[in-house]
Amino acid sequence: MHGWIILDKPVGLGSTQAVSAVKRALRTGDYPRRKVGHGGTLDPLASGVLPIAVGEATKLAGRMLDSDKVYDFTLRFGTQTDTLDGEGQVVATSDRRPTRAALESMLPSFTGSIDQVPPAFSALKVEGKRAYDIARAGGAVDLATRRVTVHSLRCSLSRGGEAQLESVTLTAHVSKGTYIRSLARDIAHALDTVGHVTMLHRVKAGAFDLKSAISLDKLAEAAKARALEDICLPIRTGLDDIPALALDPDQAGLLRQGQQLDGITADNGPAFAMLDDVPVALVEVTDRTVRVVRGFNL
Repeated sequence: MHGWIILDKPVGLGSTQAVSAVKRALRTGDYPRRKVGHGGTLDPLASGVLPIAVGEATKLAGRMLDSDKVYDFTLRFGTQTDTLDGEGQVVATSDRRPTRAALESMLPSFTGSIDQVPPAFSALKVEGKRAYDIARAGGAVDLATRRVTVHSLRCSLSRGGEAQLESVTLTAHVSKGTYIRSLARDIAHALDTVGHVTMLHRVKAGAFDLKSAISLDKLAEAAKARALEDICLPIRTGLDDIPALALDPDQAGLLRQGQQLDGITADNGPAFAMLDDVPVALVEVTDRTVRVVRGFNL
């Protein structure tokens, strides 16, 4: 039980609660105690792909935090809330509604490298306190603008026309640190109106998508049947964007002791060192020298 369990997280469940659900499944199935962690927070009001790292895969959770994400989200025009989603209090309204043509002509300005201000209701820290705690207490939250990347942004509307839109569903492929609620707010402002997110669904996180995601019910069923191995993806799955490096037993032994390998023929950059089918370490190759970044106790 070292690998990834990919949950299709339902609305209302926090990321920490999702981790607890996997821990509970391990106990139910009487599996050995393992570390469990998530590969990137997903708000309770959001649903979709949430990678849960089990055992030695937790050493790679940081890489998941740095990975790109893909979201479907619905932006409703006319009202803006303090949380920028359906949970908050209305703070601004507008009678203006954009047309599909106006929306499509504006979307390219929100692709590529852009600046955005994170939501006041976010987990970012301000002087040691969570921004959402300050905001909930009625305090002013001043968050710095950050640079993020929106690789693609498209709408699901299939027909044109000048009819005014009450809402629109968009798909965004974004870099780490991108807040979809802020993106929705800024899109609405650029269209000379206001808006908020009414639906947020993550369809991909790094290498993981909905095809490999399971429901909480299926997780519980697998635990009762002691079949969690059947739904746990290998550690390597989270690193399909880097090449594998085959080792012989002596080389594997040196890496497991934290030593470097010299004279290795491999491209510079990260690699996944393997002894047959057993992961040994995430390594960095530099000028034929291999150094351990994260070692696995397998």
